[in-house]
Amino acid sequence: MTAPFRPPAEPLPLERVHALQALLHRIRDTVERVIVGKREVVELLLVAVLSGGHVLVEDVPGIGKTKLARSFCQAIGGVFRRIQFTPDLLPADVTGSLVYEPGRGAFVFHPGPVFANVVLADEINRGTPRTQAALLEAMEERQVTVERETYRLPQPFLVVATQNPIELEGTFPLPEAQLDRFAMRVRLGYPSPEDEAAIVRRFLAGDPLVELDPVTRPEELAAAIEESRRVFLGQATLDYLVALARRTREREEVELGASPRATLALARAAQARALLDGRGYVLPDDVQAVAVPVLAHRLTLAPRAALHGTTGEGVVRAVLEEVPVPVEEPVGGA
Repeated sequence: MTAPFRPPAEPLPLERVHALQALLHRIRDTVERVIVGKREVVELLLVAVLSGGHVLVEDVPGIGKTKLARSFCQAIGGVFRRIQFTPDLLPADVTGSLVYEPGRGAFVFHPGPVFANVVLADEINRGTPRTQAALLEAMEERQVTVERETYRLPQPFLVVATQNPIELEGTFPLPEAQLDRFAMRVRLGYPSPEDEAAIVRRFLAGDPLVELDPVTRPEELAAAIEESRRVFLGQATLDYLVALARRTREREEVELGASPRATLALARAAQARALLDGRGYVLPDDVQAVAVPVLAHRLTLAPRAALHGTTGEGVVRAVLEEVPVPVEEPVGGA
């Protein structure tokens, strides 16, 4: 049976676009009181949250991955939990479990650390595949099922997972199905000399994380996530981002290209990017700005290409060069 047609939502009025942009900038500016010189990464985190996705942060230790997640959670006034993934971590340590309470004479569900607004899955690739899979339902469905009972997670819900690309001994590579659940993969990278000096000065004076006050509430951000779906995406730009995803499947260096889930993530991320820039419509520039972090980690390279140093980022950049960019007048929205 064909699904009933669902008409598109009304475009966002200009004043609402500007109000949402102001909210996002307040969150960004607050996070930047802790994270120095990494505006692009902070904005990508915001884009991922607004598009309803999760973020994989891949970098060496000591770069600020944990502080990025904590400062974002503090800025939105949310609940933060950290899960340190180790080989002996069990799925119930993530989701929670039923515990018998003699006083009640019954088994009672005790929620695990996944019940939070921001969950830091630290060194996720050190957990076994079984424990990593415990996050799959939470990331995709925003719910946890234990003993046939389903429990909804708080909103907004964001998983920030980290992994070290250098130390691979004793790790379990994330399967393609789990990588596809991450809206983006980002890298912080080392700061510039000026920014590194600024970090030292800032933290010598005290921990700025302790002094960080919320600038919004989780409920307000959850409403912004819903409203971001109303950012106008024209047909030409939609065709463009679909062509980008499909082209990744045709490249000879790629064994497995971007999935339709990746195409949807690219569209939502482009909507969020447009909103962050104060527009109620998506431009091809928005698609290009998020294409590498959204698509690169989802590509499985052919063994020969990987041996020759080809990377997912390089393939996506090549695709961006190949696919013609449409010229489209904005219609509807701000």
